[in-house]
Amino acid sequence: MPVVRIETIDDPRLVDFRDVPDPVLLRERNLFVAEGRFVIETLLRTDRFHVRALLLTESTHRHLADDLVSVDRDVPIYIVEPPHFRIGGYDFHRGYLAIADRPEPVDATVLIEEVATDLPLVVLERIGNPDNIGGIFRNAAALGAAAVLLSPGCCDPLYRKAIRTAMGTTLRVPFAIADDWPSVLQRLRVSGYMVVALTPSDDATDVGAFVEKQNGATRVALLLGTESSGLSAEALALADERVRIAIDQSVDSLNVATATGIALHALRRA
Repeated sequence: MPVVRIETIDDPRLVDFRDVPDPVLLRERNLFVAEGRFVIETLLRTDRFHVRALLLTESTHRHLADDLVSVDRDVPIYIVEPPHFRIGGYDFHRGYLAIADRPEPVDATVLIEEVATDLPLVVLERIGNPDNIGGIFRNAAALGAAAVLLSPGCCDPLYRKAIRTAMGTTLRVPFAIADDWPSVLQRLRVSGYMVVALTPSDDATDVGAFVEKQNGATRVALLLGTESSGLSAEALALADERVRIAIDQSVDSLNVATATGIALHALRRA
C-alpha cells in the first residue's frame, strides 16, 4: 500500500475527501464516506466493499496497522498532521477517514429470498432521519434481524451520519431499497412472512401479547413508518397484524429507533 504524506490540504489527490460534506455529489460519483476508528475497522473487515483511499494521521495509521494488511496494494493511504486535518470545512479531529465505492444495489426480491428465514426482517417506510436509520440498523444488528428493507424516501444507509450513528452496522446488515413500494409487502407475504405493522393505535395488539401468541412460530417482517405521520394507509392495508408498544398515555409515541429495538427484543425472546 502506498503511504503518501500530504503537506497541504489543497493537494489534488484529496479531491474525493473534499467532497465529504456533499452526499449528493458523492453518490453521483458512486462513493461513500466512512469516519471514525470503529467504522473504518468494520469497513476494512467486510469483503463487500472496495476501499478507494484512506486519510489518516501518523497515530491512527499505527492503530489500524493490523487491519490495513488486508487492503489492496494499490489503495493509497494519505497521512496528514492533525492541525491540517480539515476537509470540506469540517474538522475531523479523530483522524480517521475512508472513501469507498458503493456496492451494486441489491434487488429487494433477491434479498427476501436469500436472508435467513428464521430471523425477522425490518421494513421501513419513509424514514428520512439519518440518526433514526443508524439507530435502527444498530438495533437490527444487535437483536438479530436478518436484513432491512427500505421504501423510496428513506435516508441512505450509506450516508456518512447514518453509518456513524449505526457504529458501522449499515456496512454489516444486508439491506435493499424496495422500489416497488408498497407491493413488496405482498411479496413478503407470498414468501411466508407475516407483515406486522408497529403503530401507536389503541386498537392494535400489544406487542408482548402478539409475541406470546405466535411463540416464534411465524416469520415476521416488522413494518415501521416515519414518526411524523406513521405508516401510510396503503402500507397498513397490506399488514397482516397491527401491534403496539404500551407506553404512558402522556406521551404520544416512541422514537422509531427505540420502538424498533423494543419490538426486536420481544421477538428475539420468543
